[in-house]
Amino acid sequence: MAWQDKCGSKLTGLDEAIGSISSGDVVHVAPYSTTPMTLCLALQERGRRGELSDVRIDHPAAAVSWTDPDLREAFRLKDNYATPPNRAACHDGAMDYLPVGIWKSWEIPPGFHPEPDVFLVPVSTPDEHGFCSFGAGVWLSRTVAQKAKRIIAEVHPEFIRTGGENYIHVDEIDLFVEAQQQAGGEAPPGPSDEDVAAVEVICTMVGAELINDGDTLQMGVGTVSASLGLFLDFRNDLGIQTELITAGIPDLVERGIVTGARKSMHPGKVVGSAFVAMPQEEMDRVDGNPVFELYDFGFTDDLRRLIQQENFVAVNNALAVDLTGQVSAEALDHRPYTGVGGQTVFMLAGAYSPGGKSVSVLPSSAIPTGSEQRLSRIVPSLGAGAAVTVPRTYVDYVVTEHGIAELRGKTIAERAHALADIAHPDFRDELKSEARRLYKA
Repeated sequence: MAWQDKCGSKLTGLDEAIGSISSGDVVHVAPYSTTPMTLCLALQERGRRGELSDVRIDHPAAAVSWTDPDLREAFRLKDNYATPPNRAACHDGAMDYLPVGIWKSWEIPPGFHPEPDVFLVPVSTPDEHGFCSFGAGVWLSRTVAQKAKRIIAEVHPEFIRTGGENYIHVDEIDLFVEAQQQAGGEAPPGPSDEDVAAVEVICTMVGAELINDGDTLQMGVGTVSASLGLFLDFRNDLGIQTELITAGIPDLVERGIVTGARKSMHPGKVVGSAFVAMPQEEMDRVDGNPVFELYDFGFTDDLRRLIQQENFVAVNNALAVDLTGQVSAEALDHRPYTGVGGQTVFMLAGAYSPGGKSVSVLPSSAIPTGSEQRLSRIVPSLGAGAAVTVPRTYVDYVVTEHGIAELRGKTIAERAHALADIAHPDFRDELKSEARRLYKA
């Protein structure tokens, strides 16, 4: 039986599906790498034609712009990330930024609508039992699908299937359309050659000095932390209990380096909510592999579960770290730049775990786009209005390409000296002077 026959009368044309959305509706859109581009582009076109007004868009980590000037009468975006397509609008107040950091398995995160009128989501074709997969990312889709009044799904025959709770039945979906675009959005620009060099040094140090055989790892999606899986081929019996599964992990599974044999939870399984920054060749190896399990954010980011995992090492990117160890990973001063995600929860769990660690990683400096001035990412203090993503009390280690600063059990003065020592050489004297002025260090 063709997959279209399994959908029956629910399979409809794109115009009809999007035409069912009305002015004033609340539309929740599947996040980031699973953005249903066919549905989103068609909905935007209706907005540009003036057919809609006052539609609220709840789109976590939106990979498409809802804030173009010609869309602002039709849509108002609420997002927990200031993603590149909407970042300028966020700073201008033309988007509602929602700092979500706690995920609960039984609810859509507070701030997003608890019962949206419509949920737009991409899915695979139905299997022989009528179950569709959410593909490479469950994200919030299981929870939102249970709460939404109507579900419109775009079908992607190329979507992979995994274990866990990565499924939805055709009976739960109201309308299907055939995908005309790839799911996801435009990939962010790649790192500079300087950042690539820093990533190699940082990940090598973390893998060699802060990760032990048998540890269970969480790795964030940032430029440095997302690359860590490529630098662990000398380790043994690693486990993965994370939010986002990154490049290199399927290879480590096949080579017997990631076994999950010593995990306290889900032994023998690689557990996450989505695959990101992963080449198609690796995705093909994941497809149908029972080792890989995807769950909703509310499951993977549940602090109550994570603190039960022994030897849990959380490695996450920072935008800036001050001399006391406060980490900002979501904003530049008062302006949101990315989002909280699960970083706070995972870092807390790593710091709490018996034998665990919380590790913040970042290049020591940056040259902002359009500027020739180098800036230190180790700073005397965070700027006015800056968000503290991880309090200093839950940061065990900070790593740059210039070394590892151990903060656990250190005084403010000891922290300041350790962090200044791993700053870019151009800024060390200034940072040590500021440490003396601010903290009498």
